[in-house]
Amino acid sequence: MAALQLHPESLSGLSAVVTGGSRGLGLLIAEQLTRRGCAVTIAARDAEELSAAEDFLKLRPGARVRAAVCDVTDQDAVRDLFRTADEEWGGVDVVVANAGVIQVAPLDSVGVAEFRDAMETIFMGTLNTSLEAMPYLRRSRAGGRLALIGSLGGLVAVPHLLPYSCAKSAVGTLAEGLHAEAGPHGVSVTAVHPGLMRTGSHVAAEIGGEQAEEFAWFSGLAGTPLVSMDARRAADRIVTALQRRRTRVVLTPAAKAADISHGVAPATTTKLTAMAGRALPAAPEGHETPHTDEGGESAELRKGGEVEPPARVVVRKLRDWGSTLNDRAAQAYNQLSHRRSA
Repeated sequence: MAALQLHPESLSGLSAVVTGGSRGLGLLIAEQLTRRGCAVTIAARDAEELSAAEDFLKLRPGARVRAAVCDVTDQDAVRDLFRTADEEWGGVDVVVANAGVIQVAPLDSVGVAEFRDAMETIFMGTLNTSLEAMPYLRRSRAGGRLALIGSLGGLVAVPHLLPYSCAKSAVGTLAEGLHAEAGPHGVSVTAVHPGLMRTGSHVAAEIGGEQAEEFAWFSGLAGTPLVSMDARRAADRIVTALQRRRTRVVLTPAAKAADISHGVAPATTTKLTAMAGRALPAAPEGHETPHTDEGGESAELRKGGEVEPPARVVVRKLRDWGSTLNDRAAQAYNQLSHRRSA
C-alpha cells in the first residue's frame, strides 16, 4: 500500500488507474499522472493500441506504466483490472473513469441500439469502474481520489450528440451522488465536464446521417482555437483538480458559459440549442452516405462544388483550420489506429 504523503496535494508515489487510457484525453491524463510521480495502469479494449500507448508513456525516464486489456462494460473484467493493479503497485489510490464512445448523427439516424451502446460504454462502464474501485480507494492511506469524466454534453443536451449527452448526463449525476456517499470514507470524487478539446477524437467518432457533412462540422468545431481547448492543457487541469480534490470542474469558457446559462435560464438555453441544431445537416432520405476513410476525411469533402458565397467561404476555412489542428492531435495522441473509443 502506498505510504502517506507529506503534502496533501502530492500524488508522488501513488498508484493510478485510467480507463480509456490508450489514446486521446485518457492517454494525456495518464501522462500527467506519470509526470507527477504516479505508477499508472492504463486500460482499454485494444491490445495493439495499448502497447503503443505504453511505449508513448515510457518515453519519460523513470515512468512506471503497465497496460491492461479491459472492456469496462464487463464488470468481472473491471474487477480483475483493479485486483491486478493492486497486486502490481501495492494499492490503488487514484482512479480516472474516462472510457467512452462518441456518436455524431441527427436523431433520425440513430435508434435504440445507439442509445444503449452509449449508456453501456459511457455510463455502465463508469459505474463498473467506480464500484470496483471504491474498496481499494477506501483503503488508500493517502485517501482515495476518483475522477469521472463527464462532458459539456452532459450539462446541456447537444444536437446530433443525443446518445452521448444522455450517457454523460448520467455520469454527472453519478459523480455527485458518489461524492456525497464516498466522502465519509475518505474518498474524494471529482466530476469533470470538459468542453470541446483538440484530442483528435473526431477520427474515432461513429458518424451517422450525412456523414461527410456531420464529420466536417464535428471535426472542424472540435479543433477550432477559442472554441476548443488544447488537449494537454485540459489534461493538466483535470489532474490538478483531481490532485486538489475539487468536487467539480468545467473546462473551456464556452462550456462554463453554457453551464451557467442553462442553470440560470434553462428554457432559453434549450431554445438556443434548438436553433443551433437547425443549422446542422439533416438526416439523409432513403440513401446511404459514405463512411469516412482512414485519414478521417470523407471523399465527399474533397469534391468540387458550386461557387460559395464569401461568408460560407470564411466558415469553411475556419472549419478546415480546426480540422487540420484536430488531425494533428489525432496523429500525436494515438487516435488513428481505430475509430471506436477504448
